[in-house]
Amino acid sequence: MMNGMCTKLPRDTQEERLRWVLPIVKKETKIKDVVKVFPYSQRTLERWVASFRKEGRKGLIPKSTRPKSNPKETPIGIKEEILALRRKAKLSALKLAWKVKKEGITIHPRTIGKFLKQEGLVRKYRPRKIKYQYLKIPLAKGELVEIDIRYVPKKVEGKKYYQFTAIDCASRWRYLKIYDQYSNWTSIDFFKTLIRSAPFQIKAIKTDNASYFTNRYIDYKKSSDPLNPRIHSFDREYQKNNIIHYLIDPGKPQQNGKVERSHRTDKECFYQKINFRTITFEELVLKLKLWNSYYNDLEHCALNGKTPNEMLQLT
Repeated sequence: MMNGMCTKLPRDTQEERLRWVLPIVKKETKIKDVVKVFPYSQRTLERWVASFRKEGRKGLIPKSTRPKSNPKETPIGIKEEILALRRKAKLSALKLAWKVKKEGITIHPRTIGKFLKQEGLVRKYRPRKIKYQYLKIPLAKGELVEIDIRYVPKKVEGKKYYQFTAIDCASRWRYLKIYDQYSNWTSIDFFKTLIRSAPFQIKAIKTDNASYFTNRYIDYKKSSDPLNPRIHSFDREYQKNNIIHYLIDPGKPQQNGKVERSHRTDKECFYQKINFRTITFEELVLKLKLWNSYYNDLEHCALNGKTPNEMLQLT
C-alpha cells in the first residue's frame, strides 16, 4: 500500500484523507492492513471510506463537529412569545422571566437576555450612573409617599397638560392624574384625591421644593415676620390630616428616586406609544388610568418579582 502512495506532503486535510481512502476503494489493500499504520482509529477510517463512496471527494471535506441542536434548547415558540412581549411592553429580561413564570414557563433571565441581544432589542447606550450611597430602611405601606409632577411630552388638542404622580415607597403602588395646569390648587386637589384613592393610610409625603408644594425657599424670606412665616396652603392641607411633609435637598432629584424612575417608565412604555396628533384629552385620561392599573400589576425588580398590588397584601 505504502509503495503506491505519493511521497509529497498533502496540501490540505481533504487530500490527506484521500491518500488513505483511495487504495481501499480501488481494492489495492484492505482496511485491516491500513489500520496497522493509520494514526487514528479503525472507525474513523471506515467513516472516511463510507463518506467517499457516498459523496466522492466532497465527502472528505472536514465538517463542523458542533451539535446542530441542543436537547436543552429553548423551544422556538417560547422564544417568539418572549420577544413579542418585549416588543410590546419593553420589559427587562428579569421582568420577562417573572412574567412567563406565572404562565408556567421557567427560564433564566440571562437566557432571555441572550435572546434580546441576538434580536437587537437591548439598550445600546446606557448613561453613566452616579452612585449615591443612601441608608435603606424598610418601610410599611403608606409610611412614605413620593409626589412629583412631569410634563405630558406633547400637546393634546393644542394644549399643554401635566401629570401628577404619587408612589408609595414600600409597595411601589402608584396613583396618577392629569391637570391642565400646575398650581397650589391642583397640588391640593391631587393630594385630596390621593387620600381618598389610596388603599392605605398615608403617614408622610416627600416632594421637591417647587412653589406649588412649599414656600420654604420663596415666601419665607419675603415674610414680614421671619420667625412666624405664612404657611403654604399645601402645608395647611396635610397638617389637617396629620401627615408629615418632607422636602428633598435642592438640586437632589435622586432623593425622590422612586417617582423619578417611574416617570422614565411612563415615557418609555406609555407616552412613546401615544399618537398625540389624534388623541383627545378624554382618551388620554382613560389610557393613563388603564396604564396605571397595568403598572400596579407589573412585576418590579425592586420588589423581587412581586407586583405593587401583591406587596400591599404583604406589607
